[in-house]
Amino acid sequence: MVLPSDGIRALIVDDEAPARQRIFDLLHQDSEVRSLQEAGDGETAVRMILNEKPDLVLLDVQMPELNGLEVIEAVGPEKMPLTVFVTAYDQHAIRAFEANALDYLLKPFSDERFETMMIRVKRRSNDLHLREFGQNVARVLATRATATRYLDRLAVKVDGITRFIRAKDIEWIEAAGVYVTLHASGKESLYRASLTDLEQRLDPSRFLRIHRSVIVNIESVVQLEPISHGEFELLLRDGSRPRVSRTYRSSMERRLGQKL
Repeated sequence: MVLPSDGIRALIVDDEAPARQRIFDLLHQDSEVRSLQEAGDGETAVRMILNEKPDLVLLDVQMPELNGLEVIEAVGPEKMPLTVFVTAYDQHAIRAFEANALDYLLKPFSDERFETMMIRVKRRSNDLHLREFGQNVARVLATRATATRYLDRLAVKVDGITRFIRAKDIEWIEAAGVYVTLHASGKESLYRASLTDLEQRLDPSRFLRIHRSVIVNIESVVQLEPISHGEFELLLRDGSRPRVSRTYRSSMERRLGQKL
């Protein structure tokens, strides 16, 4: 399959509307792109890829429920059109993409980086590349089983009783010496682990370090308010207001796919 001479039909897949809009605006400026469609979740993306058969997919890697690689598993690597993976900083994913010569964009990306990617995509839009793409993605998928398994629930012991807290129910986490305090469902629970160790065991598509002593569930963020000197305060669903330090501001920008 070669990209059609009458223009590229592109599909943008990202669960965050601002990130989709950013890519939409850039593609809209490309005279070779003739139609643009969007999907805000993985299941919709699978249906659109199979039914609409776009020429190009810009696919977010880190989405809840069905992530980017799971979208490809559902469609089948051999049925995927040209695909560019879009990801916030994810060492494992980036190493896998680079090792298998797969195109990707690292959030936040510049207009120039996006243009360079599009030039490369157009040059590689031939049958041979698509066959290689399917083979390369299949290799990435084959290695997913050995990738890090993130915690889906945490066991908290209180007075000899073990209670399980689902990771997705945690609003935010703060350091407390050799423990951390889990804020979930309106309750606070001590969990024996350092904040840094726990950060490595939580799904980075859901949890984000915003301060040396705080991790938040990104889905719990209601709004972000500037304070001063490049720092921000988050308002969470439970009413808490943890602070985003200057040190971790760039991590927040990468996760949101835009500058703050």
